[in-house]
Amino acid sequence: MSETNPPPQHANHIASQESLRRSALTSEFKRSLRNQTWTFIRNVAAAPRRGHWILGGSVVLLTVLVGVIMPTFASATRSDSAGTALTTMQLPLPPLPASASADAAIASLAADGSNEPDWKIAVVKAGQSLSDIFREQGLGPGDLQRAVDAQADATALRRIRPGDEFAFDIDASGSLRALRFDRSDAARVTLNFATGTVTESVQDRALERRVEVAHGVINSSLFDAGDQAGMSDLMTLRLANAFGYDIDFAQDLRQGDSFSVIYDQVYRDGERLHGGDIIAATFTNQGKRYTAIRFTNAKGETLYYTEDGRPLRKAFLRTPVEFTRISSRFSAGRMHPVLGKMRAHRGVDYAAPSGTPIRAAGAGKIVYRGKQGGYGNVVILQHQGKFTTLYGHMSRFAAGKVGQHVSQGQVIGYVGMTGLATGPHLHYEFRLAGKHRDPLTVTLPKEEPLPASELARFNKGSGVLLARLKMVDAVHLARRD
Repeated sequence: MSETNPPPQHANHIASQESLRRSALTSEFKRSLRNQTWTFIRNVAAAPRRGHWILGGSVVLLTVLVGVIMPTFASATRSDSAGTALTTMQLPLPPLPASASADAAIASLAADGSNEPDWKIAVVKAGQSLSDIFREQGLGPGDLQRAVDAQADATALRRIRPGDEFAFDIDASGSLRALRFDRSDAARVTLNFATGTVTESVQDRALERRVEVAHGVINSSLFDAGDQAGMSDLMTLRLANAFGYDIDFAQDLRQGDSFSVIYDQVYRDGERLHGGDIIAATFTNQGKRYTAIRFTNAKGETLYYTEDGRPLRKAFLRTPVEFTRISSRFSAGRMHPVLGKMRAHRGVDYAAPSGTPIRAAGAGKIVYRGKQGGYGNVVILQHQGKFTTLYGHMSRFAAGKVGQHVSQGQVIGYVGMTGLATGPHLHYEFRLAGKHRDPLTVTLPKEEPLPASELARFNKGSGVLLARLKMVDAVHLARRD
């Protein structure tokens, strides 16, 4: 239905009159407001002090009224464009859905909302097992067993570490609906328990490796120097492991020794996840420069090599345990701390806390595992050629038995003080053809260098790394000067 529009001339005349009327009303309102305000101010000035509270309240009231009236008045007197045609139309409304359909739609929305996981994050603490984590969430061993059985590879659930995160989605009744965890840095697993059968979904997560450089100078300790260089303790330890065959970091370090390192850091979703690997490094110890370059050979082994392609890895570790100090050295005669008489000490004692892992100095075969007089719990390894090593005073043995082969660096037991000992330590012996040799000074057999077929590939990559290391050294040398 539409209204009849007035003729244009008549409409203009009406609009003009309306505009004049509104202008007059506005002027009159402003004049009246000024007069009332002035009168009010004079009365306030003349009023006794005791009436100021009443007058002050009136001021507030007047201010409020002005704030309300003025916008309303302005809105009421605002003119629309003259001659605007108004049209009114009736539009049909869409029909309401049937009751059943509406109920179904509401139920669908509710279901969608209820299916949204409500994750509760649990972080593994030192000494905790996954059973402990499940128990804290009000879940039983049956839930854990279903999670383990649902995966072909359940290593991430069987070997948890402090700092690992597990996310639980538990409904109002306390039933486990979903479990989420990281199988690796690049794979996030979600197990869905909502149906009768546990289903697994794996989300690939992109990793980024960022290469960084560092330079440090030894003033007090290796770890302090690494910290000053911006390296984590883990990265500093990896630096020590790379050069551990040539440098005894317990007794060979000197003030002024220095290192330059190229390493990478692992990032995920823009956040640093953890340290990566030492790519290349140099270490100057007592004026002698050592170089380590990471390289994967044709056998698939990733090792550190010297500049000329010779592995830094030796057939034997110089020290098979992380220790605090050398408590007794190799000697033809010393006063025995327990027996109180002079006896030869045909090994080196490394003081370390009880339970510290003891590693095989070289690849070999277990030929003895048990108690042996004053040595207490002992493991003896037979290595290639005529070499044998002995590890004494163990608190307990690692997994293994006589006749079993072990790899270099494999844990074979733990530091203790069984047998004749005054404190926890490792007694370590090195024998060549049955004769004892000082483990600290004996010349260790070297690994064979890279064959010519691989050396060209090694040199191509190492040349770039060595040039960058020299640049890092030069920059920091210039800063010191």
